[in-house]
Formats: sequence, structure tokens, C-alpha cells
Amino acid sequence: MALAPLEDVTDAAFRRIIAERGKPDVMFCEFTSADGLVLADEKGQKKLRRKLLFSEIERPVVAQFFSAVPEHMEQAARIAAEMGFDGVDINMGCPDRSVEKAGCGAALMKNPPLARELICAAKRGWSQYRTSNVGHPMSLIPVSVKTRLGYNEDELETFLPELLAEEPAAIIIHARTRKERSDVPACWERIKRAVEIRDAVQGESLDKTLIIGNGDLRDVADARAKCEATGADGAMLGRAIFGNPWLFAYSRELTNKMPSPKEKIETLAEHIALFDQLLGDVQHFAVMKKHFKSYISGWASAKEMRGRLMAAKNAAAAFRVLASAQ
Repeated sequence: MALAPLEDVTDAAFRRIIAERGKPDVMFCEFTSADGLVLADEKGQKKLRRKLLFSEIERPVVAQFFSAVPEHMEQAARIAAEMGFDGVDINMGCPDRSVEKAGCGAALMKNPPLARELICAAKRGWSQYRTSNVGHPMSLIPVSVKTRLGYNEDELETFLPELLAEEPAAIIIHARTRKERSDVPACWERIKRAVEIRDAVQGESLDKTLIIGNGDLRDVADARAKCEATGADGAMLGRAIFGNPWLFAYSRELTNKMPSPKEKIETLAEHIALFDQLLGDVQHFAVMKKHFKSYISGWASAKEMRGRLMAAKNAAAAFRVLASAQ
């Protein structure tokens, strides 16, 4: 069970909150520009490296990069290894226009040769680190890919074998095309087909690429059911984590227990404090506001409290709102 990389959501503060309340099997950082990591000035480097901040409690934790330049991907993978990450993931599914314009993200599905080259480049990056750090526990960093079923149409039959040829550790498949974005239900039947393609390409190898399904998962129980039905090796949950850092813990305990309003308010206060401490000097406080509706809901006065929180311009103002509810 993996936590998805959600931009401006699964940042260092929220991941720590999640890890403390019920850690998934693997966590992914927000996607980060490999080009920026290599080329940015001091101010840009500070912000980018803050996106790659993680705590030991999160392990295993994976850095996700996007780039269309193999040399930059290679250097970024080496930097990730030096920082102690447990893995590197290459984003080949993001539909953001600015990302695609640079030939990155979902645009890579239209360029299989470059997609393969980027996987090789990331592997070279960690291999360089391994060579100079023999015996270091982080020297064998695995490389994975997160992608979709296709660009304008389902191209799983042709694109997936291209990726498998480079033997990444895992391929995470969002069960929609780039054109569909999140506007249609995820097609988990195609995850089943992805497993079949993997088995046909890689046979009985003990080091087969893991196939991880993603899309429309309500909770861990739903994810487990879909993995059992499709033969997927695992699942990645994203939007279900909003306002619910207990997602993995409660599902693992097989209980329907939900946090009380008091627990939600206290957890949000801790989340805001961590955000202010870890990211307050590089991220605008408005980033936190996308969490308020998810945390503050389910009781009579929640709507009024949310309105007051949305008006808060900084952490101190938000703390005053939350304190008034105690």
C-alpha cells in the first residue's frame, strides 16, 4: 500500500502527520523538477530541496522527479541517493500543460525511446552513488515509473512493454488515459491486463517489475480487494488521504472507527504547526487551506469553523480559530 505523490498536499508536514498515525508500506514525495534541481539558483534550490525533506519515520520513502533530459534525471537520482532516499520514481503521467510542454510527464507516453532512456539515466545516477559508497545501506536505490494507460487512448499493449524492457523495480499505473484525466471511472480491468503483459514479458523471473494500481480507491480495504481481483502487486492511494491521515491505520486494524471532532481539530493544529515549521518560509500559507474542508466536517459547527479558517492569513490566525473550539 503506497501513498501517492500529490502536489502541494503530500508535503513534508502532511507525510509526517500520516506516518505518525498509520504509515503506509511506502511513501512518495511530491513530484519535483529534476531540471530545477540541477539548474536552479540558490533560492530555487532552497524551495526544491524543501520538497525533498523527509523524516526517518516515513521510510521507505521515494523521491519523484520529472524531466525530459536524461542527464538531469541521472544527476537528480544521484542527489536522491545522496540524500538517503529509498527509491526514485519517474513521473510519466502528469497532464499539466506546462509539464507536458517541456516533454515531461504524460508527454513521455508519446516518446517511448526517451521514456526508456530516462529509466536508464536514473539507474546510472544511483549506480554512480553505489560505486563511490560501497556498502552504504542506501546504495541500491530502486527506480520506478508512474504512468497512465495511454495518452489520448489506451496504449497499454504497446507502451507498457517498452517500460518493462528496462526492468524498473515497479510501474505504478493510473487506470485512466491522459485525455480522461480524472473525469471517468478508473478502469481496473486494465490493471489486470498490465499484470498479464508483465508476466508475458518477464516470465518467471524472481525480480519481476511490480505492477501497482492507482485510481478511485476509497480505502485500504477497497485497494486490497482490487489487488486480489486483478493480481496487482499493490495499490497507490491518493485523494482518499485528504483530511484523513488515519487512512492506512484504521484500514489495517480492520475497524470502522473514525476520529472524533476533537481529534480532528487537534491533528489539524499539529499539521499547521509542522507546515509552519518546515515549509513556512518557502510556501504560502494558502496551501494549507485545501486541507480545511477535509479535516473540519461532520459536526454541527464545522461549516462555520471552516469559514473562519479560510479567512486566516497565517498559522497564528488559524490557531486562534481552532483554540476557540476547544
